[in-house]
Amino acid sequence: MDGRWYDDEAGPMVRPYALTGGRTRGDGGSAHLDLIAQVVAEPGAEPGAAGDPGLTPEHGTILALCKADPLSVAEIAADSDLPVGVVRVLLGDLLTLGWVRVRRPVAPAELPGEDILREVIDGLRAL
Repeated sequence: MDGRWYDDEAGPMVRPYALTGGRTRGDGGSAHLDLIAQVVAEPGAEPGAAGDPGLTPEHGTILALCKADPLSVAEIAADSDLPVGVVRVLLGDLLTLGWVRVRRPVAPAELPGEDILREVIDGLRAL
């Protein structure tokens, strides 16, 4: 036995609370981050040039993911292989620093009603 008590398939051995410093809420408005909220990195935000000692490599991963296209919170969690709760806390930190912008989803009350959608479908079928 080589002294290792886990195998390579086990994945990372860092607990979620260690990634967030034991926090369950971010410094910013992470409590209002829906799973479908769109997150985009600000143009000047560079993962490597952060300069903030409180930032972790996971913060950099999130910035890199959001740099090209807006992603939902759920997509960021899936692509970064981090739990959604951890992603929300880290996004709160990035929001506080002004390195990401969040676009809230459209409220259901602002969406068109079923009757309008049916009229559109009927109009398209009539073409």
